[in-house]
Amino acid sequence: MSVQRQRKKKTPPSPFRWAAIVFCLAVILSAGLSLTSEFLLSGAGIVLASCVLLLFILLGIAFDVIGVAVTAADPRPLNSMAAHKERGAKEALLLVRHAGRVSSVCNDVVGDICGIVSGVTGAVIVARICAASDVNAIAVSVCVTALISGLTIGGKALSKTFAIRRGTDVTHWVGRFLYFFGHLFQRRKKR
Repeated sequence: MSVQRQRKKKTPPSPFRWAAIVFCLAVILSAGLSLTSEFLLSGAGIVLASCVLLLFILLGIAFDVIGVAVTAADPRPLNSMAAHKERGAKEALLLVRHAGRVSSVCNDVVGDICGIVSGVTGAVIVARICAASDVNAIAVSVCVTALISGLTIGGKALSKTFAIRRGTDVTHWVGRFLYFFGHLFQRRKKR
């Protein structure tokens, strides 16, 4: 009994450690997405810039779906799938077990970065529209900002309902995606 009492209890991870990890992840992802945006927007016209903007809005919505779905997923069907060795089920269970962190990364880190990059891309579009025509810059800026906000917020509102209703399915799909890329990476590593 005394030996068991002497064993140290597993201490929960420090919230400061998690905050530091999220901070580093946010800096790295933000730099990567900003560089991608700068590369795609350099010399781009209004149409290409609008496509890049739509891409970042959709990326933010997709990660919002993942973050919500993981928190709403039912682990029981995923356990059954994992027992039957279905591809991606173990990865999906891992996501559900760490739902708080997955949601934080998907919704807060990636979602917020996509929102910021969308705003910067919107500013580029406003500048290109104003340079190409003689229009009121304030009116164009307000219209573009309102459109970005409407698409982002409306898309996330619509997708949240889907993510809650189909949380287990979405989580399993993400698990399959992780399974595929995990095995693809392992194959390349063996070569």
